[in-house]
Amino acid sequence: MLKDELSMGTWSIHAFGNDEAADFAIELSESSDLDLIQSALEDVIAADEYLEAPEADRGIAAAAVLALLNGQEIPGTLDEALSTWVKSQTTKPGSALLTKAQVVIERVLSENSELAELWIESEEYESWQDGLRLIKASLGR
Repeated sequence: MLKDELSMGTWSIHAFGNDEAADFAIELSESSDLDLIQSALEDVIAADEYLEAPEADRGIAAAAVLALLNGQEIPGTLDEALSTWVKSQTTKPGSALLTKAQVVIERVLSENSELAELWIESEEYESWQDGLRLIKASLGR
């Protein structure tokens, strides 16, 4: 079971298994380009020393979408609207954007991340980390 503070807006270990990421997916499905993804990644990278959970959740979601656009399968990511959006994209993410997404995953996994702090006491912590590492690896293929 997910830790109480975590589970209030989180229902799974997957990239889109929380309120912030679900909202991000809705916003993204209503957009036509990668600007929202770029912005979510930059918010994580630009965060001061401590990374707050909402920004981390959106950054993870953005990285997962880039992995999907890169032709990879990421568990728990495709609802119908997001799937349609991914299929509609004709531009593949460039290497600079993929690299930013990898940096975001490392930042989320770091000790200065609220999200990592929330997950660390959960029975699902290792599975959550493995999911993020899968996303990161999928960005480099």
